[in-house]
Amino acid sequence: MRDARFSLITDSDPELLARMRSWRRAIHEHPETAFQEFATAELVAGTLRAAGITVHTGIAETGVVGVLQSGDGGRAIALRADMDALHIQELNDFAHRSRHEGRMHACGHDGHTAMLLGAADYLARTRNFLGTVFLIFQPAEENEGGGRRMVEEGLFERFPAEAVFGLHNLPGMPVGRFRLLTGPALASFDTFEIRIRAKGGHAAMPHLTADPIVIGAQVVTALQTIVSRVLSPLEAAVVSVTSLHAGDTWNVIPNEAILRGSARAFSEPVQAKIEERVRALATGICSSFDAEAEVEYQRRYPPTVNWPAETEIARRVVAEAFGEDGLQPDASPLMASEDFAYMLRRKAGCFAFVGNGVDVSGQLHSANYDFNDELLGWGATYWARLVEHMLPRSAAA
Repeated sequence: MRDARFSLITDSDPELLARMRSWRRAIHEHPETAFQEFATAELVAGTLRAAGITVHTGIAETGVVGVLQSGDGGRAIALRADMDALHIQELNDFAHRSRHEGRMHACGHDGHTAMLLGAADYLARTRNFLGTVFLIFQPAEENEGGGRRMVEEGLFERFPAEAVFGLHNLPGMPVGRFRLLTGPALASFDTFEIRIRAKGGHAAMPHLTADPIVIGAQVVTALQTIVSRVLSPLEAAVVSVTSLHAGDTWNVIPNEAILRGSARAFSEPVQAKIEERVRALATGICSSFDAEAEVEYQRRYPPTVNWPAETEIARRVVAEAFGEDGLQPDASPLMASEDFAYMLRRKAGCFAFVGNGVDVSGQLHSANYDFNDELLGWGATYWARLVEHMLPRSAAA
């Protein structure tokens, strides 16, 4: 039960909550994946314009940035929400389920977008701050690095914020509980593909072949030693082989096998060590079996590292807005990843998690997932109070 001493911006404005729910469900019904968020971007831009906010579009193809100014204050901060969906077939049967085969909002970006739109609407009406807020609606967070694209295209040169803040829902944590960590909050995300070229032949005469499936099995096993025997026990990391493709029939040993997987860590030196060992193990094992290995290793996202001062500000805002109980105790980093990391490499800031509910039907990236509409008012309130705290109308505020 929420403490009566603290209120949400929607408590006195149920119409805003209803509109956020409407926006969220409309976006959920019509999910759009990386760099295809045209209808979502149009909804965002139209909603911002209707609130009297200046809108810039076409950043990283489908990205949108709203600029909201109040008074003549020179300070500026940025708030970011992601807009894209995933290539997942939704299994939910509620009325606002995805209407597009093979696509769904399985990570809650529909809710993130709606929460930031709600905060923008509130801030545009109340103007209880002095300065500028840049409202960043980012495309292609899932795998394709839309945040990196926005930064590379001059996001912070065009919209010079002193700090940037991100927010993501987290199933399994109580609604409105915030998880805030200084330093690494999320891991890096690297991918690898190992193509094993060997000598195929008849399955009845394996001694005349160099079997890429057997070699691939050796490589899979060896890769597990990177975390257990190469890295220090104090260096957290994950190396996972997620697919192995080889052969087409029962009686033929193929000429090729392909392994794919991902690696995650909380520091770039550990990332580098993992990449070096993936390459060395794959090429060494294949060579010992008279086969060849072609290794493609991609550094997708760096670790998401929160800045100390901005994280402390976020903690203070949560405590003031929702009470000390709003902060998750003993929070630890997660092995998931986020391309908000690229924004934090360029600007000071903080990436926070907020609980999506304990009793939920689906986890993130699940075909049964749905964003919890009860969370909408909490997220919008966090954004609004963060702006009012960082850009106060008076020095004494």
